Amino acid sequence: MLPKLESDINKQLADKLELLENHFESDMLVFFGPFIDGIETPFLRIVEDLKKVSTRDSIYIMLTTGGGSAHVVERFVNILRYHYSEVNFIVPDHAYSAGTIFCMSGDNIHMDYFSVLGPIDPQVENKEGKYVAALGYLDKINELLEKAKDNTLSDAEFMLLRDFDFAEIREYEQARDLTIDLLTVWLVKYKFKNWEEHRTSQVGNKVTIEEKKQRATEIAAKLSNSSHWKSHGRPINIETLQSELKLEIDDYSKNEERRNLIRDYFELANEFKTQVKKSTFFIQTRSFI
Repeated sequence: MLPKLESDINKQLADKLELLENHFESDMLVFFGPFIDGIETPFLRIVEDLKKVSTRDSIYIMLTTGGGSAHVVERFVNILRYHYSEVNFIVPDHAYSAGTIFCMSGDNIHMDYFSVLGPIDPQVENKEGKYVAALGYLDKINELLEKAKDNTLSDAEFMLLRDFDFAEIREYEQARDLTIDLLTVWLVKYKFKNWEEHRTSQVGNKVTIEEKKQRATEIAAKLSNSSHWKSHGRPINIETLQSELKLEIDDYSKNEERRNLIRDYFELANEFKTQVKKSTFFIQTRSFI
């Protein structure tokens, strides 16, 4: 039997989630936490259980994450797209790295002026079992190789370069390439599927599949450019996403009803996760908490 405090909060969260489902006229799934190997099966069960009590064909994912494995994200997308023809994302706070990739698989992304995404720097489990940002390692390797080519490598840097596991480096390169490929494919297939006409320089002209692929490739290249963003955890706000990346975001900053519904739920769920459950993860649907 649950303690009374936890039971009361569960009831409040269920009520607030129901308000969100009614507002969006869609199923809702809340995911707070990292994308780590092994979570795919619980996620599968949660989505399948939700579909047992729902006839809706669209779902909104409220996402808060520091990132994780792109392989896990790919499996999440496969699960969701099997059950739903429309998948949308709400980012009330942050969705970094693999979380950004996950958002790019959506039909729509909802953010306000406080919300941020991040560079798509994949996290890979190293030989010590720790998740590390792949692009940071690759940037350092490339820097040392350039110094070696120019004969400016110090003895300490030579020792560092010698100690790198090049099989591990290859894994980081593959992780980087995978994230770019996934983002490019998903943008074209889902985010850009209703982009039929140009809205700026070629207003009214039909958008070709080649133009969609080119735009997706440009966005992927920009988001994976670690030298541009300077940091794995660099927050990229809605203004930057729209102006620099030319990415269409649904901005709910001035929609007071929607903003209040999202923030009321998010603040309670986040407090419940950190203060009551003291857990890395929080997942909720109307069928699961």
